[in-house]
Amino acid sequence: MTTNLGPLHPYWPRHLRLDNYVPNDLPTWHILVGLFSISGVLIVITWLLSGRASVVPLGTWRRLSVCWFAVCAFIHLVIEGWFSFYQEVLLGDQAFLSQLWKEYSKGDSRYILGDGFIVSMETLTACLWGPLSLWAVIAFLRQQPSRFVLQLMISVGQLYGDLLYFLTEQHDGFQHGELGHPLYFWFYFVFMNAIWLVVPGILVLDSIKHLTHAQSMMDSKVMKAKSKHN
Repeated sequence: MTTNLGPLHPYWPRHLRLDNYVPNDLPTWHILVGLFSISGVLIVITWLLSGRASVVPLGTWRRLSVCWFAVCAFIHLVIEGWFSFYQEVLLGDQAFLSQLWKEYSKGDSRYILGDGFIVSMETLTACLWGPLSLWAVIAFLRQQPSRFVLQLMISVGQLYGDLLYFLTEQHDGFQHGELGHPLYFWFYFVFMNAIWLVVPGILVLDSIKHLTHAQSMMDSKVMKAKSKHN
């Protein structure tokens, strides 16, 4: 809602009218500490699990990638899944995850505005990349043949979605957040999303390396079999 005193909310553009907005009753530090604490505990648990439950010993890099997919499963299924289900009532809801999204929206108000691209992207992410990330964890622990195919699919999907996320906001002139703000713009909008460009990019290259090697081995076996047959 906008009055002569100015907007009664922290979102951009400042002229937005948000009649159902209820301010968070949790401080910012509480929300951030809660999010990163849960993610940290999940990483530690997955790291320990990857050293004990894997059918073959995994190197440090592979164990870290398994931890990444475990965190992806949590974020996609739980956090983004919550947004997909409750995005229409986020503004007035005081559940922890709703407050988390209201806090993040200070860097990108499209999340509390029901933006069509954001809602579609987050729903697709929750429904596809969430379950597949969980499958990837299991696939690497069990050494399933599909593990690098899963890694490639998930990582390409994350890269594509993240690039569209940045490009659509750039096309709109970065109007949904305070451009240059150290926390809301640089940390929430830029840094937290840039992670989903860097790590998936590395994993795409890793997948290509392993799948290319596997195909080369298969081609070599086929050629040898043909040579023996001739």
